[in-house]
Amino acid sequence: MIPLDLSLADVPSLPVHAARLLAKEGVKTVADVVWHLPFRHEDRRHMQAMAFQAGPLPSCHHVLVTKTGNKFFGGRSGVFEAVVRHATGLLGQQLTLKWWNMPFMSRVIAEGQELIVYGVIKDSKGRLSMSHPEYEIVKGGADDDAEQIHTGRITPIYRLKGAMTQKALRVAVWHVCQALPVSFVDDLLPTPSAEGEFAGQTRALALREVHFPSSMEKLEQSRRYLALEEFYGYQLRVARRKRRVIESGGRKQIGTGELLRDFFNELPFQLTTAQQRCLDEIHRDMASGAPMNRLLHGDVGSGKTVVAFAAMLRAVESGRQAVLMAPTQILAEQHARNARKWLEPLGLRVALRTGQTRQTSPTGQTEIVIGTHALLHDAELMHNTGIVVIDEQHKFGVAQRAKLIRKGDTPDVLVMTATPIPRTLTLTIYGDLEVSTIDQKPRDGVKIVTKVRPKTKLKDAAKFLREQIEEGRQGYIVYALIDESDKLEAGAATKGYEEWSKLLAPCEVGLLHGRMSAEEKEDVMKRFRAGKLDALVATTVIEVGIDVPNATVMFIHDAGRFGLAQLHQLRGRIGRGAHMSYCVLFVDDKDEENRQRLAIMEETSDGFQIAEEDLRRRGPGDVLGHAQSGQAPLLFGELLADTRLVRLARQLAEKTLDEDPQLLRPALATFRDEPVIAEKAQAMMQ
Repeated sequence: MIPLDLSLADVPSLPVHAARLLAKEGVKTVADVVWHLPFRHEDRRHMQAMAFQAGPLPSCHHVLVTKTGNKFFGGRSGVFEAVVRHATGLLGQQLTLKWWNMPFMSRVIAEGQELIVYGVIKDSKGRLSMSHPEYEIVKGGADDDAEQIHTGRITPIYRLKGAMTQKALRVAVWHVCQALPVSFVDDLLPTPSAEGEFAGQTRALALREVHFPSSMEKLEQSRRYLALEEFYGYQLRVARRKRRVIESGGRKQIGTGELLRDFFNELPFQLTTAQQRCLDEIHRDMASGAPMNRLLHGDVGSGKTVVAFAAMLRAVESGRQAVLMAPTQILAEQHARNARKWLEPLGLRVALRTGQTRQTSPTGQTEIVIGTHALLHDAELMHNTGIVVIDEQHKFGVAQRAKLIRKGDTPDVLVMTATPIPRTLTLTIYGDLEVSTIDQKPRDGVKIVTKVRPKTKLKDAAKFLREQIEEGRQGYIVYALIDESDKLEAGAATKGYEEWSKLLAPCEVGLLHGRMSAEEKEDVMKRFRAGKLDALVATTVIEVGIDVPNATVMFIHDAGRFGLAQLHQLRGRIGRGAHMSYCVLFVDDKDEENRQRLAIMEETSDGFQIAEEDLRRRGPGDVLGHAQSGQAPLLFGELLADTRLVRLARQLAEKTLDEDPQLLRPALATFRDEPVIAEKAQAMMQ
């Protein structure tokens, strides 16, 4: 029995040099090693009995060392080489193993040793070589182990830091696993049923299998079990937070319906069935007496703003104030323009508060307050707040949202996003919210043609854009960077502005990016909206809050650097008027991987389908990081694409809270054994 807090230096049989190397990089205890999980595995079980063969994929061979030696090329630069042949002796073919600038390998590898080697074989003028292979000494060396650790098995590959090496870390994990008792950690999940996918599975067994799998099937089952366990811990916190909101008590907001009736009468269109359904869900929450905590999401152009304004009017009818917070000045000002156009004719006063602007009604208190995070620092504008609407809520951190909400008197909360969210993420990131989905667009006639094209077609693109401008249209040209970078191979807006000004001359071209002042940004956008600029070169600052119906063309440079969901958001800036629109995604000529990835953008304009594909291909990234959830990133975040697994975690969490809420604290306390996500435990316990 060894405790999880035992120093690696005290682990039986663990080589001193391995413990010392890992300690320098902060991996000092048994727990540090246990929770340093592999990020992938390589199947090295099958030895290649055939002749050595060059190719792009790594292969595994059992070899005999026939010759060794160092070669130096001046100074300390050099290479250690070991000539080997198949250990069976049946094949006389030779392979040269090479370790560059590692002369000490002459004290490790010697003639007569048998090795298991794993790596990519290259052919240089008929000479076969393998550089820096993974190896294990089978016989005749001080590094000999009774069991194969590095090769001849499904081998774990770890993320490294500093001077840490795969071999030292793998050796440490192996010896730790050998020394640990069968049940070295308590289970977090409720006991699995005797049947089903996780029958007989435990936390300790899963951790052993993830490090050194006995089969690919057991590896997959263990990863899914640990993912379920992690999702369960997350869902416990989310479900409890949701219940606390319900129990906190609110105020019924019903109203007379007069403002809403006048608002709908003035609109030049009718709500879609999806918009009306979402609005009914929101109004039902507001009338319940419990605080509303709801997410409204939908595709680009689905009409979320109208629904939000209708919800805000219900609060005003109930004698309370409505507040809308947007992440950027551009988006806040657009909301303010729409509010003044639609709501001021109803006799309501609209105030705008951004970092640069404080516009209020000349008399009395305002019913509608719109602004950026500057609202957090303006106590005078907000009073008796009945509803807080947070647009593009993923742009705000948890603390910012909470601070705004605390300014009201237990207000109803409606958060909006134009990014369609896969079902699994609504259960995790927004699991404490009720969800309303606008899955229908009010405009069906405007088509956006999307094409993936090589960068070399810029002159053809410029000709096409000029033709569109001559027909009275406008266009966006989007870059990933503001300025050129030595570290990143991507086009930059500042240089692109110069190039496109020449390509489109004498047409007027503008520049918009995040480092410009608020006044400069607003001046550029006013000119573009007024048609005084024919094209706008910009960064992703235009991703939200830009609505220019006359813009029908969008070129996106280095499109491979963007996620599919973000590309869809950018594309949503066009197709907002009555004219056919065109989006061109430029990639490197030979970038076949991104051409295939972006093909879905040509095939569909369904944001929900694109979001699911984006999640499947890229995983959620750090979407569950500090800014969004207050937690450390998930170790098995890529499995969030597994709807069944996430739903099971939610069901288990709800069951725990229903049957015995007192189980919550002991269950979450088990996270304390995991240094990687210790911060998560503290957040959950609050």
